[in-house]
Amino acid sequence: MANTVLIGAQWGDEGKGKIIDVLAEDVDIVARYQGGNNAGHTVKVKDEQYVLHLIPSGILHKGKTCVIGNGVVVDPVALMQEIAELEKRGFSVKGHLIVSDRAHTVFPFHGALDACREARLSEGRKIGTTKRGIGPSYGDKVSRVGIRIGDLVGDDLMSKLEGRIEEANRVLVALNGEPLDVEKIKDQYAAVAVKLSPYVADSVVFLNKALKDGKSILFEGAQGTMLDIDFGTYPFVTSSNATAGGACTGTGVPPNRIDRVIGVIKAYTTRVGAGPFPTELKDETGELLGKEGHEFGATTGRPRRCGWFDAVIGRYSAMVNGVDYWAMTKLDVLDTVKTIHICTAYRHNGKIYDSIPSDKRILEECVPVYEQMDGWQVSTKDVTDYNDLPDKAKAYVMRLCELTGVDLGILSVGPRRASTLRIAI
Repeated sequence: MANTVLIGAQWGDEGKGKIIDVLAEDVDIVARYQGGNNAGHTVKVKDEQYVLHLIPSGILHKGKTCVIGNGVVVDPVALMQEIAELEKRGFSVKGHLIVSDRAHTVFPFHGALDACREARLSEGRKIGTTKRGIGPSYGDKVSRVGIRIGDLVGDDLMSKLEGRIEEANRVLVALNGEPLDVEKIKDQYAAVAVKLSPYVADSVVFLNKALKDGKSILFEGAQGTMLDIDFGTYPFVTSSNATAGGACTGTGVPPNRIDRVIGVIKAYTTRVGAGPFPTELKDETGELLGKEGHEFGATTGRPRRCGWFDAVIGRYSAMVNGVDYWAMTKLDVLDTVKTIHICTAYRHNGKIYDSIPSDKRILEECVPVYEQMDGWQVSTKDVTDYNDLPDKAKAYVMRLCELTGVDLGILSVGPRRASTLRIAI
């Protein structure tokens, strides 16, 4: 299989975990390149459901090597819990998982700082962070004071960690937060470092050697394009590059070794947390999409905001990621909708926008320009061949591809592996 970057094309939660699970059969290695345990991938295998936060979904396939790349921020306690849960359910992790020694570590003081800073923001300015400490950990990274996984399993962890906790405690007290117990954290992380040590390696060398040896890699992103720190709806974004470019900086694999980009995109739109959402539906249809799509965050359990498909976002995402094919998910959620709306542009003060305005205020005030299509009102949940879809369902899918300028590669009509129709991939 070609070396493939798989990205979320909206605000995350597009169903990347399932698509990665399907594509993992065709590759040797699955590499996660950004984010932390603030994101979750839900995969359903037969009647079993798995929610993964840090470990790539490829771990559910025998014989695959999974890599947590240097661009990820790793909560080692959460990671060891995830490993234990997988092993409890019969999966072999040791020998199949590599954690980059260059990845940065998430500590309890990062989560405490995250919560304090979010609490101080007024309504309308809150980011909607998961309070898992992801932003503060990335902040330490770019401030050049972070502790990397290589440091965690190294010999001088305690001196570095003690200084960082003491500095964080001063900030927490200034923010009216509670200081953390330095010795307790040192003891906890000294113990977890011993457990994590067998998984730690130089992932950059490993991945590039694998490519030289002819092995194929599937690069797994978390979140989605509209949450990218540079290209998303700033400041209501995550703290890393969820777009395709992050696959190179987050793994050390050069751009000329990437063969294609697959964008995962829902047949409608959802968003978790705060921030502008032009096509959001605060009515019965929005409730229907949430109920039929089981739209609750895999990590937080928060209900997702739901709305019509936004082709403006689709076009923008295709552009900044260089998407070659769409993997379109959750078409079946629209099975009972009589009339479906598609946002083709935005209107603001008489001006039409065909792309995402960078100004948060303008985006918040934009009014969607819609076109309508008839729904098919027939169940698609048991369809296993694209040609067996209702004509109106196929027409809807093709219209979304036409509006966004990207061909359809995969279509998903349910959570199971068998509900994934491979068209051009």
